[in-house]
Amino acid sequence: MLFTKLEAAAKRKEFRTALASGRLLRFPGVFSPLVAMLIEEKGFDGVYISGAVLANELGLPDIGLTTLTEVALRGHQVARVTDLPAIIDIDTGFGEAMGAARTVRELEDAGLSGCHLEDQVSRKRCGHLDNKQLVDTATMVQRVRAAAEARRDKNFLIIARTDSRASEGFEASVARAKAYVDAGADMIFPEALQTEAEYAAFRKAIAAPLLANMTEFGKTPLYDTKQLADLGYNLVIYPVTALRLAMGAIDSAYDAIKAQGSQKGVVDRMMTRARLYDLIRYEEYNAFDQSVFNFKL
Repeated sequence: MLFTKLEAAAKRKEFRTALASGRLLRFPGVFSPLVAMLIEEKGFDGVYISGAVLANELGLPDIGLTTLTEVALRGHQVARVTDLPAIIDIDTGFGEAMGAARTVRELEDAGLSGCHLEDQVSRKRCGHLDNKQLVDTATMVQRVRAAAEARRDKNFLIIARTDSRASEGFEASVARAKAYVDAGADMIFPEALQTEAEYAAFRKAIAAPLLANMTEFGKTPLYDTKQLADLGYNLVIYPVTALRLAMGAIDSAYDAIKAQGSQKGVVDRMMTRARLYDLIRYEEYNAFDQSVFNFKL
């Protein structure tokens, strides 16, 4: 918190420059600000805040139950601890066109560098589940146009996600993506493409930057960064990886404590106190405090 250097506008500008470089940008997903700090330390390009993760963290399914207030607050909490750009999932925009416009303004104020909104109906479903329902193209175009026109910082990235591959087919998803680019989307997020050939064909058809979603247990194979770069994709997210790893470890640890009567058997799997303090820069906070509080005139 005390030691980030970049203001939000600077992060957005650097993000745009990186996006124009042609290299594949890697944005792991976060479930807390602490994870964002680890992502920055590891040298990734940015952080991603998943709507599914945010909902699950609150004990809710990913069906559009979270609010703009909850999403903007978590976005701010993540963005404030890192100099990396942070992009966030806003589901269907929290209220059609006018709601999408207000959401973008709130996210700019919260320090985010971009967001994606999707073309599902407002009671949405996880992007890799079946039986999703979509709004018509014209309604999504209104959402995208409102979001793009509402931003005050031209470098705030508007990403349009289309969930149409599963219900309308590949060609329809390409047609929707072209309409969204025309409406002002800076990047397209084609959800749940199913083969490498589809990824390649989508790249060939769409001139705008493309986002690849590498989520586990979904409809898309887990391509590595070389494959995605060779396919011409610009940004890859790993939205739920950290949450799934953490919850898997917690699940097994609590089983061990219940069975063994203590946590002794799992201590070697834990981040140590020293490592945690290093990550949160405990000594730097202490030095800052000493410099301004314990002083003599």
